[in-house]
Amino acid sequence: MSPEVLGAFRRRYDAALEAGRAANPPPAPTGQRGRPKRGKAGSLVERLRAHQGAVLAFMEDFQVPFDNNQAERDLRMVKVRQKVSGGFRTQVGAERFCRIRGYIATLRKQGESVLSGLGRAITRDSPLPTLA
Repeated sequence: MSPEVLGAFRRRYDAALEAGRAANPPPAPTGQRGRPKRGKAGSLVERLRAHQGAVLAFMEDFQVPFDNNQAERDLRMVKVRQKVSGGFRTQVGAERFCRIRGYIATLRKQGESVLSGLGRAITRDSPLPTLA
């Protein structure tokens, strides 16, 4: 992105944070020890302000994913399998299922064809995953 577009997005982000801060002002001191609680919305606004660089990292480096739900996506099929079939019959079956799903996830993350990768794994001609 051009610096002008990045600047415009950063200004909009800052304006949204200011609006959030105005809607959720810090609580008045109560005279008790410690920091007064801000509430969920106020705490979120402060975390988004404190970690602005990490939140907006995807705009400067397109290798950074927009969200961090990859781990949840990887586990989803295991939970679906448990829900549909009522669970795994044996520990070995669960381990095999997870190994296959892990291999498929690795193929996808590396841009490989899943079908040809599984075919190579069956014929024991599969390459080892590469580390980027």
